[in-house]
Amino acid sequence: MTSRETARRRRTPFAILGALVLTLSTLTATASAEPDLPSDGAGLSEAQLESQAEAVNGIPGENEISRSRNMVLVSHLDKVAPLDQTQTDIAFQDNYAFVGNYNGFTIYDIRNPRAPKIKSSVLCPGSQNDVSVYGNLLFLSTDSSRNDNSCNSTPQPATEKSSWEGIKVFDITDKAAPKYVAAVETDCGSHTHTLVPGKNKKDVYLYVSSYSPSATFPDCQPPHDKISIVKVPVKNPAAASLLKAPVLFPDGANPGVPGDIEHGYTSATTGCHDITVYPQLDLAAGACMGDGVLWDISDRENLVEINRVQDNAHFAFWHSATFNNSGTKVVFTDELGGGGAATCNEKIGQTRGANGIYDIVGKGKNRKLVFKSYYKIPRMQADSENCVAHNGSLIPVPGKDIMVQSWYQGGVSVWDFTNSSKPREIGFFERGPMPNKQSGGTWSTYWYNGYIYSSEMGRGFDVIDMRDPRTFVAKFFRTDELNVQTQGNFYRG
Repeated sequence: MTSRETARRRRTPFAILGALVLTLSTLTATASAEPDLPSDGAGLSEAQLESQAEAVNGIPGENEISRSRNMVLVSHLDKVAPLDQTQTDIAFQDNYAFVGNYNGFTIYDIRNPRAPKIKSSVLCPGSQNDVSVYGNLLFLSTDSSRNDNSCNSTPQPATEKSSWEGIKVFDITDKAAPKYVAAVETDCGSHTHTLVPGKNKKDVYLYVSSYSPSATFPDCQPPHDKISIVKVPVKNPAAASLLKAPVLFPDGANPGVPGDIEHGYTSATTGCHDITVYPQLDLAAGACMGDGVLWDISDRENLVEINRVQDNAHFAFWHSATFNNSGTKVVFTDELGGGGAATCNEKIGQTRGANGIYDIVGKGKNRKLVFKSYYKIPRMQADSENCVAHNGSLIPVPGKDIMVQSWYQGGVSVWDFTNSSKPREIGFFERGPMPNKQSGGTWSTYWYNGYIYSSEMGRGFDVIDMRDPRTFVAKFFRTDELNVQTQGNFYRG
């Protein structure tokens, strides 16, 4: 699907779907078959469709739902102990969703998206537990200092040389009983990782992102202008190892700009937060604290910088990246306030804590990232609601650049950036503030095989059906594996 996806893909050609897709009578029939759910917008004019995504007046009450008419919640599962800590990222394979949690990961059976079930839960504490899957393997990031690499570990200060952080590898052949098979320690841990299939089909690489070194941390020393590359032999995952830790910013990158959330700041670059790859195009885009970077990854083991950009006037923390399907644009997100602050309000405005849309212009080593515009949700949030741009994915609509995205307590936003200079929201779903002014909201929101899946940090697992002619064709697209930081092309294998 989105493609941020890996290996094993089966697709339904869009050419074949042409006869099936934009027939409003089909849409109307779908709506009438479920009279208890709102209309999907069939037969509406463009102006009426736009009204489905207008900002609501006021802020919904505590735990109340506010949404555009084209976004329908079809199922929700609460978190269940012991996986009842913060939920994080999502990966997909066949009829399963794999959701990270600060206490481990949960495998959901999504064969019926309207009635998902928990297949299994693996207790393995260690934030953030960012997750990806490849064939029978699952990879888990540990970014909290532990006394060892086991799933029975306990917290231990990073000042202790014996402390462990890094990548864990599981065999998920049996979804009901995953097996822990390997661990690889990486400097400063693994805040996130990006799965990169090897060109030889025999190995898979993990680009491990981490940051915030300290002279007091034996295994996380400054300047840490690097990532770690872990190499995993697919048929012998127990032999996973640290291949290298290349310095990506020999010049020290962005030194940062001091300030605060209200008046602005930029983080100094001491590593990367997240990297997205597009293996078919041999490209990677890095969100690296104070820098946005475009790399050539023709050689999977050696990243070569093509272009680097900064935005000290508006971006506080370059957090994540998404290519459009043609690989001619990159959406970078700014995590102003680290995800724990209320930044979706009039005081902060619409150009900070937002997305930055960049066109990729030129060819080869002369390609440049050219800024076009910012996008931020148009609905103001309460001062108690942590809200900022976070994880999202493309929706596979031919000829369009449409993305679904998490905004913590700002909820889920579907927006169109086909015109890079004029992005616009076309759908949304959000809940009111968390009780007792708690932090929460949706961490990751991705499109997979016809539905939107959301990992709610505090509440659990949501499945949303988007009913809109502008995205209806995407319901027919199928893939059997999706890691959102590993993009692929919708239209060809």
